[in-house]
Amino acid sequence: MIHVIAFIKVKPARRDALIDAFKKNVPNVLAEDGCIQYTLTVDAESGIDIQQEDENIVTAIEKWESAAALRAHLASPHMMQYKKDTEGMTEGVELRVLEDA
Repeated sequence: MIHVIAFIKVKPARRDALIDAFKKNVPNVLAEDGCIQYTLTVDAESGIDIQQEDENIVTAIEKWESAAALRAHLASPHMMQYKKDTEGMTEGVELRVLEDA
């Protein structure tokens, strides 16, 4: 199993539209072979000093059975459509693909 964390920097005026587009695509992704989890999150106020909150970053948390399943996901037709639907909404993405230690 692999874990994917994607920190997506969203243009401030486009945050809600990106969240909406992501949520609409979730059922498509969850139906893919190898998808275990696909969730979008936003920073929560925690009161913990070391937390760095940023309302313009949304974080996708994913679990996949394998790297091959992740690669197939990234090339899927609904992800190509998602990229078109969200074009111009972001300022960048920082991606981490992880495995259990």
